[in-house]
Amino acid sequence: MPPLNTSDEFWSDTYRGHSIATLNHGRGWLVYVDHVLQHNKLFVTADAAVTWLRKQIDTSEPSRAH
Repeated sequence: MPPLNTSDEFWSDTYRGHSIATLNHGRGWLVYVDHVLQHNKLFVTADAAVTWLRKQIDTSEPSRAH
């Protein structure tokens, strides 16, 4: 699925039913899950921020293995 919103300063999408977004704060990239800022997280690149967001969602959801 392509990102919902992209620019040099902002990126957003959905991942496993969660809204995820990054925002360039000038000193780094802030991250949001379901419209909530994840405090004490600042990333050097947008790619690093998105990778962290997806990993957080993957580890927070119970295993879907049967």
